[in-house]
Amino acid sequence: MYTSTFPRALGIPLLLALTGWLSPTARAQTTTTESFDSGTKTTYPAASVTLGTGSWTLDDALLGADAQDHKAGAQAVRLQQRGTLTMDFFLPDGASTVTVQHAAYGTDPTAAFELWYQTQGCADWVRVGQPVVATGYALQTASFPVGVPGALRFQLRKVSGGAARLNLDNFTVAAYSATPPPSTVGDDQHLTMGNPSGAVADVNQPTNYLMEKPQYALSYHRDQGKPNWVSWYLAPKWVGSAARQNDFRADNTLPAGWYQVSNGSYSGSGFDRGHNCPSADRTSTVADNSATFLMTNMIPQSPTNNQQTWATLENYGRTLIDAGNELYIIMGSYGKGGNGVIRANGQPDRPVYAETIDQGRIQVPKRIWKVIVVLPQGTNDISRVNASTRIIAIDTPNDNGMTSNWGQYRTTVDAIEAATGLDLLSALPVSVQQVVEAQVDNGPTN
Repeated sequence: MYTSTFPRALGIPLLLALTGWLSPTARAQTTTTESFDSGTKTTYPAASVTLGTGSWTLDDALLGADAQDHKAGAQAVRLQQRGTLTMDFFLPDGASTVTVQHAAYGTDPTAAFELWYQTQGCADWVRVGQPVVATGYALQTASFPVGVPGALRFQLRKVSGGAARLNLDNFTVAAYSATPPPSTVGDDQHLTMGNPSGAVADVNQPTNYLMEKPQYALSYHRDQGKPNWVSWYLAPKWVGSAARQNDFRADNTLPAGWYQVSNGSYSGSGFDRGHNCPSADRTSTVADNSATFLMTNMIPQSPTNNQQTWATLENYGRTLIDAGNELYIIMGSYGKGGNGVIRANGQPDRPVYAETIDQGRIQVPKRIWKVIVVLPQGTNDISRVNASTRIIAIDTPNDNGMTSNWGQYRTTVDAIEAATGLDLLSALPVSVQQVVEAQVDNGPTN
């Protein structure tokens, strides 16, 4: 969870905006879309403009209608520098998801934007997911999981690209639902605790591409040849007697034309094919275990880090299952450059530092992290997370000079978020996130 205080003067009295919004017709809608086709604003200085849904403040932004504005209708918002687009009113029914179309203006270079929300009566702004980069010159759709009930409003912020301009259009909010949507990947919801980066299964999002498998979910980074994060649910039903398959292989479900990391891509690199979702967490069937050997589930991991530090942590997690718990686990990596070792028969170990392997197609991470939410077996898991819930967060160097003592690398969820730009455990109520994400685990390690 990210928060910031970002004061803005409202362009019209809040009461008028709310009066316009709280009509019986508006309350009956399950989704609300702002097309930006009504209203007029042709200059960049901050000002409010009345649009179809109510009043919005555009700062360093205008409503563009020229041939270089990529738009779905008559016009789209055009932001420059550190432009912002802010609702001057609150949506009364919360939000489940938000989608927005985006593109680079004209032929400008790429620029990134973020989605933030503010709940009524709270001064803080909370970021949803991670920045979205507008790279194309045709509208693409970004999806943000929000999952927040009650009155709230939104703000879109341009956060990079300098003078490069970008277009935003068709801002759509699906009202909050107390009933989560059914899982599309089996009995368990591997994203129950949230989608840390707002990943979507959109080929136009190659650095944050969502892949949902029956065994786990992940955000894949095409240009780094590895996942940004992998999320999975672990309970006794996932652990059985299936043997380790060792069938490392390319993932042919990647979009057509994307490079597929293969079984041999790590050969001679000095780094292990390090699982995110471990093989031993999926032993109920041969198919489940085999799925963990897809190369989209791998990172270049220092051998000692993988075989001692992480193996010990993974084994400990399974003892928690044996003790009557269920776990929600998210693992990822960040940074560039790790220390491995090349071992040859009869030859001394040769330390090696690398930033990429496989002719630059796979990035070697600098740091590797994991977050584990531990709950007694039960139902309604989101509602059961509270200040006393054990949450284990660790962040280790990708280094070969490590031991099995994973406990020394414990940190806070907040610290991992600050390092990665992710929004972990975003499905939890904000008040719960503020407490549990600031705590360092001090429980047993074996």
